[in-house]
Amino acid sequence: MAVRRVTTRNARFQQWQALLHNRGKRQRAREFLVQGVRPITMAVRCGWTVSAVLYDGDRPLSRWAEELLDGVTAERVAMAPELLAELGEKQEGAPEVLAVVGMPPDELSRIPVPSDFLGVAFDRPTQPGNIGSLVRSADAFGAHGVVVAGHAADVYDPKAVRASTGSLFSVPVVRSPSHREVLAWLHGERARGRRVAVVGTDERGDVDVAGFDLTGPVLLLVGNETSGLSAAWREHCDHLVGIPMTGSASSLNAANAATVVLYEAARQRRAADAR
Repeated sequence: MAVRRVTTRNARFQQWQALLHNRGKRQRAREFLVQGVRPITMAVRCGWTVSAVLYDGDRPLSRWAEELLDGVTAERVAMAPELLAELGEKQEGAPEVLAVVGMPPDELSRIPVPSDFLGVAFDRPTQPGNIGSLVRSADAFGAHGVVVAGHAADVYDPKAVRASTGSLFSVPVVRSPSHREVLAWLHGERARGRRVAVVGTDERGDVDVAGFDLTGPVLLLVGNETSGLSAAWREHCDHLVGIPMTGSASSLNAANAATVVLYEAARQRRAADAR
Protein backbone atom coordinates (compact mmCIF):
# COMPACT_ATOMS: atom_id res chain seq x y z
CA MET A 1 0.00 0.00 0.00
CA ALA A 2 1.27 3.49 -0.85
CA VAL A 3 2.61 5.58 2.00
CA ARG A 4 1.69 9.25 2.43
CA ARG A 5 4.32 11.49 3.96
CA VAL A 6 3.35 14.43 6.16
CA THR A 7 6.16 16.78 7.19
CA THR A 8 4.26 20.07 7.58
CA ARG A 9 1.13 21.24 9.37
CA ASN A 10 -0.92 20.79 6.24
CA ALA A 11 -4.68 20.31 5.93
CA ARG A 12 -4.54 16.60 6.81
CA PHE A 13 -2.48 17.27 9.92
CA GLN A 14 -4.95 19.94 10.99
CA GLN A 15 -7.82 17.48 10.55
CA TRP A 16 -6.14 14.98 12.86
CA GLN A 17 -5.28 17.73 15.32
CA ALA A 18 -8.96 18.72 15.38
CA LEU A 19 -9.89 15.14 16.34
CA LEU A 20 -7.91 15.67 19.54
CA HIS A 21 -9.29 19.02 20.60
CA ASN A 22 -12.65 19.60 18.92
CA ARG A 23 -15.58 17.45 19.97
CA GLY A 24 -17.84 18.81 17.26
CA LYS A 25 -15.36 17.95 14.51
CA ARG A 26 -14.86 14.47 15.97
CA GLN A 27 -18.59 13.94 15.83
CA ARG A 28 -18.96 15.22 12.28
CA ALA A 29 -16.06 13.09 11.06
CA ARG A 30 -17.24 10.08 13.11
CA GLU A 31 -13.57 9.43 13.88
CA PHE A 32 -11.19 9.89 16.80
CA LEU A 33 -7.47 9.57 17.47
CA VAL A 34 -6.18 6.63 19.52
CA GLN A 35 -2.87 6.87 21.40
CA GLY A 36 -0.95 4.05 23.04
CA VAL A 37 0.06 0.49 22.21
CA ARG A 38 -2.65 -1.30 24.19
CA PRO A 39 -5.59 0.89 23.07
CA ILE A 40 -4.53 0.59 19.43
CA THR A 41 -4.02 -3.16 19.78
CA MET A 42 -7.45 -3.56 21.37
CA ALA A 43 -9.13 -1.45 18.69
CA VAL A 44 -7.74 -3.74 15.99
CA ARG A 45 -8.37 -6.95 17.93
CA CYS A 46 -11.99 -6.02 18.58
CA GLY A 47 -12.66 -5.22 14.95
CA TRP A 48 -13.03 -1.45 15.03
CA THR A 49 -12.51 0.38 11.73
CA VAL A 50 -9.03 1.90 11.45
CA SER A 51 -8.92 4.47 8.64
CA ALA A 52 -5.30 5.61 9.04
CA VAL A 53 -2.13 4.60 10.86
CA LEU A 54 0.31 7.42 11.59
CA TYR A 55 3.90 6.53 12.41
CA ASP A 56 7.34 8.06 12.79
CA GLY A 57 8.84 8.15 9.34
CA ASP A 58 12.37 8.75 10.65
CA ARG A 59 12.97 5.56 12.63
CA PRO A 60 12.67 1.79 12.07
CA LEU A 61 9.36 0.26 13.13
CA SER A 62 9.13 -2.25 15.95
CA ARG A 63 7.80 -5.73 15.27
CA TRP A 64 4.49 -4.73 16.87
CA ALA A 65 4.14 -1.74 14.55
CA GLU A 66 5.04 -3.77 11.47
CA GLU A 67 2.45 -6.42 12.38
CA LEU A 68 -0.12 -3.70 12.97
CA LEU A 69 0.47 -2.18 9.54
CA ASP A 70 0.34 -5.61 7.91
CA GLY A 71 -2.89 -6.50 9.73
CA VAL A 72 -5.10 -3.52 8.88
CA THR A 73 -6.42 -2.08 5.65
CA ALA A 74 -5.78 1.56 6.40
CA GLU A 75 -4.00 4.58 5.00
CA ARG A 76 -0.32 4.59 6.00
CA VAL A 77 1.11 7.96 6.96
CA ALA A 78 4.81 8.50 7.68
CA MET A 79 5.06 11.67 9.74
CA ALA A 80 7.79 13.98 10.89
CA PRO A 81 8.51 13.04 14.54
CA GLU A 82 7.75 16.52 15.89
CA LEU A 83 4.29 16.41 14.31
CA LEU A 84 3.64 12.92 15.62
CA ALA A 85 4.73 14.06 19.09
CA GLU A 86 2.22 16.89 18.92
CA LEU A 87 -0.61 14.52 18.06
CA GLY A 88 0.59 12.02 20.64
CA GLU A 89 0.49 14.66 23.42
CA LYS A 90 3.63 13.20 24.96
CA GLN A 91 5.84 15.25 27.24
CA GLU A 92 9.01 13.82 25.72
CA GLY A 93 9.55 12.22 22.33
CA ALA A 94 7.11 10.98 19.76
CA PRO A 95 4.95 7.88 20.03
CA GLU A 96 5.74 5.15 17.54
CA VAL A 97 2.20 4.87 16.18
CA LEU A 98 -1.18 6.62 16.37
CA ALA A 99 -4.42 5.37 14.83
CA VAL A 100 -7.44 7.15 13.41
CA VAL A 101 -10.46 5.03 14.32
CA GLY A 102 -14.11 5.22 13.30
CA MET A 103 -16.91 5.64 15.86
CA PRO A 104 -19.60 2.96 16.05
CA PRO A 105 -23.26 4.08 16.04
CA ASP A 106 -24.76 5.27 19.33
CA GLU A 107 -27.43 2.58 19.36
CA LEU A 108 -28.48 0.93 22.60
CA SER A 109 -29.06 -2.27 20.63
CA ARG A 110 -25.26 -2.64 20.58
CA ILE A 111 -25.46 -3.65 24.25
CA PRO A 112 -26.47 -7.31 24.74
CA VAL A 113 -29.02 -8.06 27.45
CA PRO A 114 -28.64 -11.71 28.51
CA SER A 115 -30.37 -13.23 31.52
CA ASP A 116 -27.40 -12.26 33.73
CA PHE A 117 -27.21 -8.72 32.37
CA LEU A 118 -24.98 -6.23 34.19
CA GLY A 119 -24.87 -2.73 32.76
CA VAL A 120 -23.93 0.75 33.92
CA ALA A 121 -25.50 4.11 33.10
CA PHE A 122 -23.39 7.18 33.91
CA ASP A 123 -25.62 10.22 34.38
CA ARG A 124 -24.15 13.47 32.96
CA PRO A 125 -20.45 12.89 33.78
CA THR A 126 -18.32 16.00 33.37
CA GLN A 127 -14.83 14.46 33.49
CA PRO A 128 -13.69 12.37 30.50
CA GLY A 129 -11.15 10.60 32.70
CA ASN A 130 -13.98 9.35 34.92
CA ILE A 131 -15.76 7.93 31.88
CA GLY A 132 -12.65 6.03 30.83
CA SER A 133 -12.01 4.75 34.36
CA LEU A 134 -15.60 3.56 34.70
CA VAL A 135 -15.44 1.76 31.34
CA ARG A 136 -12.21 0.07 32.46
CA SER A 137 -13.91 -1.16 35.65
CA ALA A 138 -16.99 -2.28 33.72
CA ASP A 139 -14.71 -4.40 31.54
CA ALA A 140 -12.78 -5.79 34.51
CA PHE A 141 -15.91 -6.94 36.36
CA GLY A 142 -17.87 -8.40 33.47
CA ALA A 143 -20.39 -5.69 32.60
CA HIS A 144 -22.14 -6.08 29.26
CA GLY A 145 -22.17 -2.38 28.40
CA VAL A 146 -22.04 1.24 29.52
CA VAL A 147 -24.43 4.07 28.70
CA VAL A 148 -23.31 7.70 29.04
CA ALA A 149 -26.53 9.66 29.38
CA GLY A 150 -27.46 13.32 29.15
CA HIS A 151 -25.26 16.37 28.63
CA ALA A 152 -21.89 14.77 29.32
CA ALA A 153 -18.18 14.77 28.60
CA ASP A 154 -17.23 12.98 25.39
CA VAL A 155 -16.62 9.24 25.41
CA TYR A 156 -14.10 9.77 22.59
CA ASP A 157 -12.14 12.57 24.24
CA PRO A 158 -8.45 11.51 24.32
CA LYS A 159 -8.48 11.57 28.14
CA ALA A 160 -11.41 9.14 28.22
CA VAL A 161 -9.84 6.85 25.63
CA ARG A 162 -6.50 6.79 27.50
CA ALA A 163 -8.15 6.22 30.89
CA SER A 164 -10.02 3.20 29.55
CA THR A 165 -6.66 1.57 28.63
CA GLY A 166 -8.31 -0.19 25.70
CA SER A 167 -11.51 -1.31 27.42
CA LEU A 168 -13.49 1.19 25.35
CA PHE A 169 -13.00 -1.20 22.42
CA SER A 170 -14.11 -4.38 24.18
CA VAL A 171 -17.18 -3.14 26.10
CA PRO A 172 -20.05 -1.48 24.17
CA VAL A 173 -20.24 2.17 25.24
CA VAL A 174 -23.22 4.12 23.96
CA ARG A 175 -24.09 7.80 24.30
CA SER A 176 -27.74 8.61 24.97
CA PRO A 177 -29.29 12.10 24.83
CA SER A 178 -31.26 11.57 28.05
CA HIS A 179 -32.73 9.02 30.44
CA ARG A 180 -35.82 8.69 28.24
CA GLU A 181 -34.10 6.72 25.50
CA VAL A 182 -32.52 4.39 28.06
CA LEU A 183 -35.85 3.76 29.80
CA ALA A 184 -37.54 3.05 26.47
CA TRP A 185 -34.79 0.53 25.68
CA LEU A 186 -35.26 -1.13 29.09
CA HIS A 187 -39.04 -1.22 28.55
CA GLY A 188 -38.47 -3.10 25.31
CA GLU A 189 -36.11 -5.57 27.00
CA ARG A 190 -38.59 -6.14 29.81
CA ALA A 191 -41.32 -6.82 27.26
CA ARG A 192 -39.05 -9.55 25.89
CA GLY A 193 -38.75 -11.12 29.33
CA ARG A 194 -35.58 -9.48 30.66
CA ARG A 195 -36.72 -8.04 34.00
CA VAL A 196 -33.84 -5.60 34.40
CA ALA A 197 -33.79 -3.84 37.78
CA VAL A 198 -32.68 -0.20 37.80
CA VAL A 199 -30.39 0.24 40.81
CA GLY A 200 -29.14 3.70 41.68
CA THR A 201 -26.02 4.40 43.74
CA ASP A 202 -26.34 7.06 46.41
CA GLU A 203 -24.54 7.88 49.65
CA ARG A 204 -27.96 7.76 51.37
CA GLY A 205 -29.08 4.51 49.74
CA ASP A 206 -31.86 2.43 51.24
CA VAL A 207 -29.53 -0.53 51.78
CA ASP A 208 -25.78 -1.17 51.81
CA VAL A 209 -24.62 -2.57 48.50
CA ALA A 210 -23.30 -5.76 50.13
CA GLY A 211 -26.80 -6.47 51.46
CA PHE A 212 -28.53 -6.11 48.11
CA ASP A 213 -28.96 -8.96 45.64
CA LEU A 214 -27.08 -8.04 42.45
CA THR A 215 -27.19 -11.50 40.88
CA GLY A 216 -30.20 -10.79 38.65
CA PRO A 217 -30.26 -8.58 35.54
CA VAL A 218 -29.26 -5.09 36.72
CA LEU A 219 -28.63 -1.65 35.28
CA LEU A 220 -26.49 0.30 37.78
CA LEU A 221 -26.90 4.08 37.79
CA VAL A 222 -23.98 6.33 38.67
CA GLY A 223 -24.63 10.03 39.14
CA ASN A 224 -22.85 13.20 38.12
CA GLU A 225 -19.60 13.84 40.00
CA THR A 226 -20.99 16.92 41.78
CA SER A 227 -24.77 16.62 41.95
CA GLY A 228 -25.30 12.87 41.89
CA LEU A 229 -28.29 11.30 40.18
CA SER A 230 -30.78 13.60 38.52
CA ALA A 231 -34.37 13.78 39.82
CA ALA A 232 -35.53 12.11 36.61
CA TRP A 233 -33.29 9.10 37.15
CA ARG A 234 -34.16 8.88 40.86
CA GLU A 235 -37.83 8.71 39.97
CA HIS A 236 -37.23 5.62 37.87
CA CYS A 237 -34.92 3.74 40.25
CA ASP A 238 -36.28 0.44 41.53
CA HIS A 239 -33.77 0.54 44.37
CA LEU A 240 -31.06 2.82 45.83
CA VAL A 241 -27.92 1.29 47.30
CA GLY A 242 -25.16 2.93 49.29
CA ILE A 243 -21.52 2.19 50.08
CA PRO A 244 -20.72 2.18 53.81
CA MET A 245 -17.72 4.40 54.59
CA THR A 246 -15.66 5.40 57.58
CA GLY A 247 -13.32 8.34 58.01
CA SER A 248 -13.95 11.94 57.08
CA ALA A 249 -14.79 11.44 53.39
CA SER A 250 -18.44 12.17 52.63
CA SER A 251 -18.48 10.43 49.26
CA LEU A 252 -16.38 8.62 46.66
CA ASN A 253 -15.31 9.70 43.21
CA ALA A 254 -18.07 8.59 40.80
CA ALA A 255 -15.87 6.14 38.91
CA ASN A 256 -14.52 4.72 42.18
CA ALA A 257 -18.04 4.25 43.54
CA ALA A 258 -19.03 2.44 40.36
CA THR A 259 -15.97 0.19 40.72
CA VAL A 260 -17.00 -0.81 44.25
CA VAL A 261 -20.53 -1.72 43.17
CA LEU A 262 -19.34 -3.56 40.06
CA TYR A 263 -16.91 -5.56 42.18
CA GLU A 264 -19.70 -6.46 44.60
CA ALA A 265 -21.92 -7.57 41.71
CA ALA A 266 -19.11 -9.74 40.31
CA ARG A 267 -18.40 -11.19 43.78
CA GLN A 268 -22.04 -12.11 44.35
CA ARG A 269 -22.32 -13.71 40.93
CA ARG A 270 -19.19 -15.80 41.41
CA ALA A 271 -20.51 -16.99 44.77
CA ALA A 272 -23.90 -17.87 43.24
CA ASP A 273 -22.21 -19.84 40.43
CA ALA A 274 -20.12 -21.77 42.96
CA ARG A 275 -23.15 -23.03 44.88
